Amino acid sequence: MRPGMPPGAPDAKAKSFGPSLKRLLARLAPEKAYLVAIFVLATTSVVLTVLGPQILGKATNIIFDGVVGKQLPAGLSKEQAIAALRAQGQDRLADMLGGMHVIPGVGVDFSAVGRVLVLVLVLYLASALFGWLQAYLLISVINRAMKRLRAEIEEKIHRLPLRYFDSTPRGDVLSRVTNDVDNVAQSMQQTLSQLVVSVLTVIGILAMMFWISWLLAIIALLTVPVVVVVTAQIAKRSKPHFVNQWRYTGLVNAQVEEAYTGHEVVTAFGRNREVGQEFDRRNGRLYESSFKAQFISGLIMPVIMFVGNLNYVLIAVVGGLRVASGSLSLGEVQAFIQYSRQFTQPLTQIGSMINLLQSGVASAERIFEILDAEEQVPDPEVEDQRPVDRGRVAFDAVSFRYEPDKPVIEDLSLVAEPGHVVAIVGPTGAGKTTLVNLLERFYELDSGTISIDGVDITHMTRDRLRSRIGMVLQDTWLFSGTIRENIAYGNPSATEEEIVAAARAAYVDRFVHALPHGYDTVIDEEGAGVSAGEKQLITIARAFLAKPTILILDEATSSVDTRTELLVQQAMAALRRDRTSFVIAHRLSTIRDADLIVVMDSGHIVETGTHTQLLTHRGPYHRLYNAQFVGAAVDQDLVDESPVDA
Repeated sequence: MRPGMPPGAPDAKAKSFGPSLKRLLARLAPEKAYLVAIFVLATTSVVLTVLGPQILGKATNIIFDGVVGKQLPAGLSKEQAIAALRAQGQDRLADMLGGMHVIPGVGVDFSAVGRVLVLVLVLYLASALFGWLQAYLLISVINRAMKRLRAEIEEKIHRLPLRYFDSTPRGDVLSRVTNDVDNVAQSMQQTLSQLVVSVLTVIGILAMMFWISWLLAIIALLTVPVVVVVTAQIAKRSKPHFVNQWRYTGLVNAQVEEAYTGHEVVTAFGRNREVGQEFDRRNGRLYESSFKAQFISGLIMPVIMFVGNLNYVLIAVVGGLRVASGSLSLGEVQAFIQYSRQFTQPLTQIGSMINLLQSGVASAERIFEILDAEEQVPDPEVEDQRPVDRGRVAFDAVSFRYEPDKPVIEDLSLVAEPGHVVAIVGPTGAGKTTLVNLLERFYELDSGTISIDGVDITHMTRDRLRSRIGMVLQDTWLFSGTIRENIAYGNPSATEEEIVAAARAAYVDRFVHALPHGYDTVIDEEGAGVSAGEKQLITIARAFLAKPTILILDEATSSVDTRTELLVQQAMAALRRDRTSFVIAHRLSTIRDADLIVVMDSGHIVETGTHTQLLTHRGPYHRLYNAQFVGAAVDQDLVDESPVDA
């Protein structure tokens, strides 16, 4: 990865094709038994197909022998007919007749021709059946491999640190998980079966061609190095464009996802034109890289077909001379010409498959970048089993930074006693939300410790830690489903009575009965059908149901009207009862009763105390309070000297 690129961003230069393909194919290893069966079925199908032209050549010989024999005088032996031709000076015709199985005066044996054709029909039907079976098994194997790959990606995403998603566009991640996985599956389904059959066909046809005529076989092989060199050169030039094609696919998806999610903001600020221009720019690059990838790789088949046609002409000329000399029969030459065309066909198919294979491997490399991304620090193998039910939270000399050269929190120490409400205020960027994110262990500390009831949170599993913490955020995250299911997300094993009790405690029960289907009303991810305040009450009910020891309220009333805010505040007051609570707020009216108010600025605690104590102290909190409630009388100099902003 180039310096300065975010984790997970695709490199402009792809990994080498061979190792990536090998790693992709290694994912089929659990299906070894099926792969052996697929190989056996494919081999059987190819053998039966390859035998077809040779046997059809016998039918051609029977017909040709009958046609020639009918023209010869009856009653003569083959030797006498040959001698008569030589006596007439027709040595070439006599040589050809010597290589045939004719009976002078006897015509075509149609019954023999019929038996040969029936045999060929049976061979081709059996070959098709075995080919269908191997294709069925291969598709099953690949789909199971893709199912495992998707599951592995899903598990990997849950092990990635939040830093990864902070630095990687969400649309690009979605593109890798969906588009790239689908492209890998499609590429493998279309190429592996065809490649296996094509390689086996080339081997089988080569064996039959050498059996018929080593001279013609050598002529046919002269074209192979040309095909290999041309294919390798074209593939080498098209590979970077395939990589860029899927890279820009991810960028376009990221742009679309971002513009769709923020559609109202884009429209409100009149930035539709700029968004459209950015989309056109990325879409243009996607078009350019896709066109180059497809055009360059598309040259493979025409080149191979041209070389194959030259090979066909050489074989036809030399084969005709060999028939005329009696070295080969007409049926053998006909079979050889069929083999030469069939020999070119799998080579052409291999060339065309390289196109798809390169696209699939390019997508696989993007998937491997996710799978190879650095994971979050694993949970401890031996967990500290001491109980953490009281809720005493201690930050001891905590330091943290998102970027190495930009400290966010420096040497911060803070204690929240069990059952106390700790309010955190300060300007944007002061580190308020970061502080609670560190408590949830969304990020790892650079130094210092955070403990709950004396247990270092790094000595607990993340599941155990987060099961003790409930969060109500400013952004209300709901999921597609019923209101009942959204509330039950806080505790999937909750009973109906517990769900209704949580809804009543959070005042959800007040409005839910006015909805068409009550608790069974379906809402989508955006919470369509309920207001912003009602969505917030649903998230509070979800937190109620989780019964956390520690509660985090991150500006949970900032986006609701005054009347709804009163309901939300009452619900949150009930939720905070007997729990250690961290309240991040800009509206100071919501935190007057807090047991401890912490004023932060630039990652440091500048003062602490109760509402009354801080007002008496006349420090940053006092200035903030005056700025919020006595805004018209605030002296501008006071505002300028204080970094704290409501």
